[in-house]
Amino acid sequence: MISTTPPSSDKSIAAWLLVCCALIFAMVVLGGVTRLTRSGLSIVEWDPIVGAIPPLTRSQWDETFDKYKQTPEYIKVNRGMSLAEFKGIFYMEWAHRLLGRLIGVAFLAPFLYFLARRRITRALVPKLAIMFVLGGLQGALGWYMVKSGLVDNPHVSPYRLTAHLAVAVVIYAYILWTALGLLQPRAQPLPALAGIRRFAAAVTALVFLMILTGGFVAGNKAGFAFNTFPLMNGRFVPEGMYAMQPLWSNLFENIATVQFNHRLIAYLLCLAIPLFWWRAMRVALPAQARLGAHLLLGWLAVQVSLGIATLLYIVPVPLAAAHQAGALVLFSLALYSLHSLRVSRGV
Repeated sequence: MISTTPPSSDKSIAAWLLVCCALIFAMVVLGGVTRLTRSGLSIVEWDPIVGAIPPLTRSQWDETFDKYKQTPEYIKVNRGMSLAEFKGIFYMEWAHRLLGRLIGVAFLAPFLYFLARRRITRALVPKLAIMFVLGGLQGALGWYMVKSGLVDNPHVSPYRLTAHLAVAVVIYAYILWTALGLLQPRAQPLPALAGIRRFAAAVTALVFLMILTGGFVAGNKAGFAFNTFPLMNGRFVPEGMYAMQPLWSNLFENIATVQFNHRLIAYLLCLAIPLFWWRAMRVALPAQARLGAHLLLGWLAVQVSLGIATLLYIVPVPLAAAHQAGALVLFSLALYSLHSLRVSRGV
């Protein structure tokens, strides 16, 4: 197999994209903390430009707080909250939105610089443009999610929350995959690895599905129920799994079903990833693909431990945030393993 070293321009662009990935990673984790601290509904307006500046005077704070007092969350959950307490949740949500704006700047400014210096290939331009458009749409989707909790029920829609999470992960994966493509020189893939590549793709898809079910667990606050392991209140299949009508709604709105599905996919991963590792070790793999398989197996143990601890301790914020971050790490390692098998430097 013949491979070449990536040019310096590709390395620079890849480094920039990996920085964007790190910022998106932080954005996902901070979004989880915002939800867990009930801060996400504290800002009741979406102003992408002016909203970057928080209230600065007492009158501005009073006006912002008065707007929050009209929301279902204040009326039904936080009635009597002081201005100081409101500032605590406001700044959490403000930081989340500010980070989203910073990601836009961190993406757009280097993009324009590299474009002006003619360091971006023609094939890469549409990919980068798609990333930027998806980022803008993600911001709009985030506000669409928040709006669902400002009407009657002081909780955002689990469907919109999961969609918001899913798009964030898709953007993250697209940028990471593109960066890896710039760092790993293109080479002819080994036909003998076709089967293990398909296995890696299936594992990656399963991890993504696990993240989606985690979104519904978060959206329905299902982690605060059935806080036992390995059984769910003494049963493998909990009571009331299909008590809702229509039947399909149980998959997305029934707390017992939502948590059971999340556990079930975790069990499947506990079978699939060790089997993937075992099969990978039985063939001649490129060095980076072998490393990816080792890291994926090792992090699975960490992530499962975080999930069990989060459940048993009834979703403390630090553990829950670590569990959400761990899911994205597991997904990243699955993507890395898949990419290393698709395009490699050789054995």
